[in-house]
Amino acid sequence: MLVMPAPLLLLTALTACLAQGVGEVRGVVLDARGGEPVAQVQVQVLPAAVRTLSDQKGRFVLPAIPAGEYELHVSTVGYRLLKKAFTLAEGETKDFEVALSQDSLRQTDSIEVTAGPYELARDDSPSQLTLAGTEAKNLASVLADDPLRAVQSLPGVASNDDFDSRFSLRGAGYSRLGLYLDDVLLHSPFHMVAGETATGTVTALNGDALDNLSLHSGAFPVRYGDRTGGALAAETREGTRLGPSLRATASASNAGLLAEGPLGRRGAWLAAARKSYLQYIIRRTASASDPSFAFGILDGQTKLAYDVTGRHHVSLCLSDGYSDLDRTSSAGALGINSLMTSGYHLSLANLGWRYTPGERLLVSSRAAYMRERFTNQNREWLDLEAGHYGEWVWQSQFTWVQTPHSTMEGGLAVRAIRDSGFENRYQFNPAAVQRLEDYGGRGRRSGGYVSQAWSTPGGAFRGVVGARWDRHTANRIQAVSPHASLAVRIAPGAEFRLGWGQYVQYPELRWLFTAAGGRHLLPERSNHLVASIEQRLGQRTRLRAEFYEREDRDLLFRPFYEPRLIRGKIFSPPAGAPVRNSVRGYGRGFEVFLQRRSANSLSGWVSYAYGRARLRDGEAGIAFPADEDQRHTVNAFGNYRVRATVNLSLKWLYGSGYPLPGFYRIQDGRYYLAEDRNRVKVDTFQRVDVRLNKAYVFRRWKLTLYAEAVNVFNRANYRFSSFDGFNARTGRVSLSVTKMFPIIPSAGLVFEFQQRG
Repeated sequence: MLVMPAPLLLLTALTACLAQGVGEVRGVVLDARGGEPVAQVQVQVLPAAVRTLSDQKGRFVLPAIPAGEYELHVSTVGYRLLKKAFTLAEGETKDFEVALSQDSLRQTDSIEVTAGPYELARDDSPSQLTLAGTEAKNLASVLADDPLRAVQSLPGVASNDDFDSRFSLRGAGYSRLGLYLDDVLLHSPFHMVAGETATGTVTALNGDALDNLSLHSGAFPVRYGDRTGGALAAETREGTRLGPSLRATASASNAGLLAEGPLGRRGAWLAAARKSYLQYIIRRTASASDPSFAFGILDGQTKLAYDVTGRHHVSLCLSDGYSDLDRTSSAGALGINSLMTSGYHLSLANLGWRYTPGERLLVSSRAAYMRERFTNQNREWLDLEAGHYGEWVWQSQFTWVQTPHSTMEGGLAVRAIRDSGFENRYQFNPAAVQRLEDYGGRGRRSGGYVSQAWSTPGGAFRGVVGARWDRHTANRIQAVSPHASLAVRIAPGAEFRLGWGQYVQYPELRWLFTAAGGRHLLPERSNHLVASIEQRLGQRTRLRAEFYEREDRDLLFRPFYEPRLIRGKIFSPPAGAPVRNSVRGYGRGFEVFLQRRSANSLSGWVSYAYGRARLRDGEAGIAFPADEDQRHTVNAFGNYRVRATVNLSLKWLYGSGYPLPGFYRIQDGRYYLAEDRNRVKVDTFQRVDVRLNKAYVFRRWKLTLYAEAVNVFNRANYRFSSFDGFNARTGRVSLSVTKMFPIIPSAGLVFEFQQRG
C-alpha cells in the first residue's frame, strides 16, 4: 500500500479545493456577415484581466477564472468592439458564439450565413459588385471619408479626378448613372459648387450610416429606372439594438460623430454628423498664383426604425447638408464674372413602411422628398447663377415567393418634379447684364415594373424575365423596356451568366423648359448585352471575365455649341445653340479581375478593363470618342490584417486618360482648334495610396488610429478644368488643365464606446 507524504497530500487537497471555485470561458469568433471564423481576435475577461487570441478556427479558451460577475470584450482592427456581460458559477464552463460586425456595418448579435462571400443578392444583375464593410471604410480615404470614392476602386470603374466623387462606367458619364438610396433615385447628392463644370464633389452621404453598396455595371435590374448607363444601390442601416454606442472620427480634413442605440424593445435609432476642413488639401494643391479660397461642408443624417407589430415595420430617415465656397479675401483679384461665394443646400426625407402578411409575401412603400438650392455670386454680390430643384416620390413594391424555385417582384412609382434656375453674365462698359439661361417647369414621371425569377432544383439554371413601363407628362412619351438574364452552372465552381436589357432616361426639366431645348426632346435609350464567366478558386477566391456591348441612341447633344474648324475655316458657335437627340453610339469591351475576400488573410482584387466608346452626331455629321472613353483601366486593392490590432491596405488606380472634350489639336506645344472632336487626351492617370490602421482596446472603449499617404510616389496627374476662349483669327485656344493631388500624408482617429449588452 502506497502512502503519500503529508506535505504532498496537503497540496493535492488544496489544489482540488481551489479548482472547485473556478470556471472556464471558451467559444468561437465569427464574422457576422458570412459566418467565417476570425483569427487573431483579442478576447479578454474583465475585471479578471485575463486575455487570449482566437486561433485559426476562431476558437478561444480562457481557463481558471474564479466565479463571479464579468464582462467579455472581443475586438480586432477593422471590426467593432463587442461586449457581453455574464455570470460565471463555480466549476461552470461558459460557451460563447461571438458575431463580430465589420466597421461601418450595423452591429448585430446574429450571424448571416450565406453560400459564400460573393453570393449575389440578385440573379437579375449579371454585373453586380458589392463592397464589404472593411473594404468600404479603407477605400473611402481619411481625407474625405466618402463612400463613392470607395466605389471608384471597384473593377471596371473609371475615375481620373482626385477632386470628384463621381465616376464613369464603360464610357458612360455619371449623368447616365443612377445613385439609389433605399430604392429612391437621388438627383444630385453631392457637396459641390453647382453650375461649375470643373467643380469638386463630396458625396452627401455618411459612410458610417450605410449598410451596403452594390454596383450594377450592365444589364441592371428593371427596378432601377430612368438611367441608361448603370446603377449604384445604397442602403441606410438601422441603429444597433444591443445597447447605446458612440463613434467619433477626426482627421486633418474632417470630423464626424455617430451615435446609435435601441428605441425601446422594438426599435433603434441612429444619428450622424460630419464637418470638413478641406482647407488643408486646398493649400497643398493650389498654386501660389491662384486666389485663396475655402470650401467647406456640413451634413447630418438620422434614422428611426420601429417594429409596430411582428408584421409591420416603419422607418424614417432624414438628411440635410450644406456646402459653401468663400473667396471674399481675394475679391480684388476676381473678374466681374468670377465666382466669389457659393452656397449649396440639399435635404432629403424618406418615410418607409414594410408589411409581411405571410412567409411568402413582402410589401413595402416609401414616401420621400428631396430639395436642392444653390446661389453663386460675383465680387459685387450679384447673382451669377441660382437654382431650385424639388421632388416628391411615392413608390410601392412587392416580393412574392411563389415556390422555393419561383419568385415574382413588382412595383409602381410616381415622381413629381419641379426645377428652375438662371445664369447671368455682366459687363462694365456699358453696365449691362445678359441672361444666358432661364428655365423653369414641372413634370411627373410615372413608372412600374414586374419581373419573374425561376430556378431548377439545386440552382444549376436560374433565369429572370421582366419589363418596366415609364411615362413623362412634360413630353407625354411612354416607353416599355424589357429585360432578361440567365445563369448556368457549367462545372463545379464555374458559372456562365448572360444578361440583356433596354433602358430609357428622360431629359432633365432644365432642357425641356429652356429656349435651347423644348418638350419635343425624346428620352435617351440604350440596349445592354453582358456575358460573363466566373470560376471559383476555393471558397474565398474567384476569377471573372466579362464582355459587354451597349448601344446608345437619341443621346442629348448640342451639335453646334463648340467652336471648331469646318473645312479649314474657324466656326464660331451662335448663342443659344439648340439641344438635339442627334447622337448614337456604342460602348464595348471586356473586364477581367481576380478577387479574394477573407476575414483573416489577404483580401482585395486586381482588375483590368479594356473599352471603346464611340459616338456619332447625325446633325453635324461627325464621329468621335465619348468624353469618358478610356481604353485601359487598372484598379487594384489589397487589405491585410497583420496582427489583432494592425491592418495595412494599399490601393492602385491607373487610367490611360480621357479626351479633352472639344475640337482641339496640339501644335508646337499649344492648343488650336481642329476639325475632329476629342482627338487630344489628358495624360495617363496613376495613383498609389497606402493606409495603416492601429487599434488600442481599453476596458470601456476602443481607439483606432489611421495613417494614410495619398499618391505616395508624388506622381503629377492633371485634369481638364475649362475652355477659356479662342482667337477668332488664329484659332489658338486657351484651356485650363489643373494639377491634382501631390503626395499628401494624413492621419485620423476613431473613438468607439459601446455600452455592454
